[in-house]
Amino acid sequence: MLKMVTFFQGFPGQQSVPGTLNFAVSPQKPRSTSEAESETSMSEASSEDLMPSPEAPDGEEESAKKKEKKSKGLANMFSVFTKGKKKKKDQPRLSDLEVQPKPRPELDGPLPTVEELKEALEHGRLEVAWQVLALERQLEAAAAAGGMSNEELVWRQSKVEALYVLLCDQVLGVLRRPLEAAPERLSQALAVVSQEELEDRRASGGPLAAALEATRPRRWLQRWRGVVAEVAAERLDAQPATAPEGRSEAESRFLHMGRTMKEDLEVVVERLKPLFPDEFNVVRTYAESYHYHFASHLCALAQFELCERDTYLLLLWVQNLYPNDILNSQKLAQELQGVGLGSLLPPKQIRLLEAMFLSNEVTSVKQLMARALELESQRWTQDVAPQSLDGHCHSELAIDILQAQPRAGCYAMLTHCSLQIISQGQTKAENITSDVGMQIKQLLLVELAALLRSYQRAFDEFLEKSKLLRNYRVNIMANINNCLFFWTSVEQKWQISHDSLNRLLEPLKDLKAHGFDTLLQSLFLDLKPLFKKFTQTRWANPVETLEEIITTVSSSLPEFSELQDCFREELMETVHLHLVKEYIIRLCKRRLVLKTAEQQQQLARHILANADAIQGFCTENGSTATWLHRALPMIAEIIRLQDSSAIKIEVATYATWYPDFSKGHLNAILAIKGNLPSSEVRSIRNILDINTGVQEPPRPLFSLIKVT
Repeated sequence: MLKMVTFFQGFPGQQSVPGTLNFAVSPQKPRSTSEAESETSMSEASSEDLMPSPEAPDGEEESAKKKEKKSKGLANMFSVFTKGKKKKKDQPRLSDLEVQPKPRPELDGPLPTVEELKEALEHGRLEVAWQVLALERQLEAAAAAGGMSNEELVWRQSKVEALYVLLCDQVLGVLRRPLEAAPERLSQALAVVSQEELEDRRASGGPLAAALEATRPRRWLQRWRGVVAEVAAERLDAQPATAPEGRSEAESRFLHMGRTMKEDLEVVVERLKPLFPDEFNVVRTYAESYHYHFASHLCALAQFELCERDTYLLLLWVQNLYPNDILNSQKLAQELQGVGLGSLLPPKQIRLLEAMFLSNEVTSVKQLMARALELESQRWTQDVAPQSLDGHCHSELAIDILQAQPRAGCYAMLTHCSLQIISQGQTKAENITSDVGMQIKQLLLVELAALLRSYQRAFDEFLEKSKLLRNYRVNIMANINNCLFFWTSVEQKWQISHDSLNRLLEPLKDLKAHGFDTLLQSLFLDLKPLFKKFTQTRWANPVETLEEIITTVSSSLPEFSELQDCFREELMETVHLHLVKEYIIRLCKRRLVLKTAEQQQQLARHILANADAIQGFCTENGSTATWLHRALPMIAEIIRLQDSSAIKIEVATYATWYPDFSKGHLNAILAIKGNLPSSEVRSIRNILDINTGVQEPPRPLFSLIKVT
């Protein structure tokens, strides 16, 4: 399985330490119109009502400090999660602090004024949140008791709501960058949110004075989730560094989002989860926010017309890298098990993309293999000699498999090229899902079969039209050697039935056979007049004639040393078959009739000696055609025997070894026995009418021999 870490290695522009969230600084996302109107209705003059009176000392200086503080707040709008940040000696650890909402604030002495609370909040003192809450409850009590005008209640409520706006900004500002805050301050912010949720539940159970506007539920936990969503969007939308050469913009974007999400969620699990109360569901909240934004980006991208590479990349992330390398990574799998994030794309969209991928990949494979074959056949016709590998010829092709583009001067084997192109397509599909891998396997087998047929046709055309080229024969051997790599690679790579494999590789068998025929054609022409000497001399000098034949064959064998060993052995089997066949043809010419038993026995001895010589020579040079060993000796025995019954037994036995041995062939052999009555010839011949139950032989012998 292709792992996401392979994409991460050496990718520039990501300087974060693994497990660290580096949030890019960007302008805060503006609030929606409804949110703005809601806040305005709660506090029509949150800035004016909380402004110190003109008589207040140092008013201008305080205003300047306020502007400066506001500016700094905007500048640090986004959090930077840093790993291993040094802790001040006097700061308590957050794990030592209890983050629990207080059921009711207990205050000593009178409440601070609104102006005092405003100043405290502007200085980030979250501990005054309890006084703000007490102020809200005091207002509710005053409204319930009566005795205060509606105008006074509304005016005071606007003051309280303005304080809550400041408090909310401070709290969410801390929670936007939680690991940057001091532990005690983060604990205070979490406690404030928890207390506000408690107050929302309390307020939902009781009536509110008619003069007061309903301000609860404030839903600060929900607002915090909105902040997390903004952080996720900012992190994932951050512009990645310039993509390295060979990597598309989409690939760089996916890589950035995937790595950012994985690293950020690991930080949430390792560092935030121990600090946040359970009611925050901090891991789920961050995971859902990142997932939603990631999915939204991919859904939008899927609507466009994607190139082949981006289609594959999109499927790879949706079906493999995201679920396996992010959601199911070692640090996140257990934490995200119950979250149920689901897929980044809907099933219907995934099926559509898979269909596009399969179509694109099959078309690409087909084109690449056609181009590979075209380049290879051009090399043959241009009389380019094949290179030698381990003393054997092999065919080469100008193509760079990694780029899948032709490149002059760079070669790889046609077979290796074709199968690697197919293997690359198969691997890409399996990287998406095993089901897609199975689908493309069947499609690629069809294309491979088509390639092999085209290969055979191109090779046959070369055999026919390029006979005068200097490198004609070595290129033939190079292509025969190619068959071995095809066979072994297909058998190892594709788990298909034996019959399907044979049908698929049938063109290669024909290619090899045609190649052998062409290579041996001149040798067999040279042997033809030598075999004629047997009949011309009436087997007067069979030993000398056979020695001349063997010498001729032996002198031609070194040329075939550049064939792979298995093919050289197979070529020698073809020579072995040819020698036996031609010898039998000479015996079936009906030109030799021997009247006496002594003459027949002498001929039988010559045939046995020649058979031993042929068998020894061919075996010594690599032939494994043991099935030919009985062909000549048993004919010699039929000629030697004089008893009709013994001849019948020998003929019946011979027919079991060579089922294509016919009555015509038997007649030609028996014609040598001039002392055999015609009635006995008919009786012996009828033996072949008996069905021995032997199936047709896998390799023909007598079916290659025509008799008159």
